[in-house]
Amino acid sequence: MFVAAAGAYVHVVTHFLQAGLLSALGSLGLMIWLMTVPHSHETEQKRLGLLAGFAFLTGVGLGPALELCIAINPSILPTAFMGTAMIFTCFTLSALYARRRSYLFLGGVLMSAMSLMLLSSLGNLFFGSIWLFQANLYVGLVVMCGFVLFDTQLIIEKAENGDKDYIWHCVDLFLDFITLFRKLMMILAMNEKVCRQLEGPSVEDRHDSVPIAPREYFFLFIVLFPSSP
Repeated sequence: MFVAAAGAYVHVVTHFLQAGLLSALGSLGLMIWLMTVPHSHETEQKRLGLLAGFAFLTGVGLGPALELCIAINPSILPTAFMGTAMIFTCFTLSALYARRRSYLFLGGVLMSAMSLMLLSSLGNLFFGSIWLFQANLYVGLVVMCGFVLFDTQLIIEKAENGDKDYIWHCVDLFLDFITLFRKLMMILAMNEKVCRQLEGPSVEDRHDSVPIAPREYFFLFIVLFPSSP
């Protein structure tokens, strides 16, 4: 998480890799590379390096959204982070203390919802509907809460069955946290913008320039390759 924060800071301060597509492709490439490297004591340092690079580029890709929120109201960022931390902690504890495998049934529903969200995000590039964009954010927030429940219990089951690849488990939870943060941050930014519009001059509308959430880029690969070989 600190590495992702460093990547976001580097983007905001230096405008490193301003093209969001480049950072998305870079982080996607590192994630696929990480999946292809088997988990072992010999490859542990290499895989940790790949994880750090993946987190850094994911943070860089979050930079445009951070710049937008800073332009609207800088207090959005700490509010969104604290809210995300609370949501993530509460749902993680719920998954840990719930009956074993009680939330694993959510997998199919969540993947279907994520597919629809991805398609709607791509379609909205052509339609430009603010209502569809807002619906995607709110539905996405609910879906990501479900992913925290699902991924936490799935990691527990994998560990019970001998899968000790903690590095890849970190990727799952990292994507959940980052996407939750992004969704909540954009919701707060939209609400703040509405208040500004009611009170006075509006902030320039740049919602269509924000890249698709990391989970929406990567979930297909997580489905196809749930763990390292």
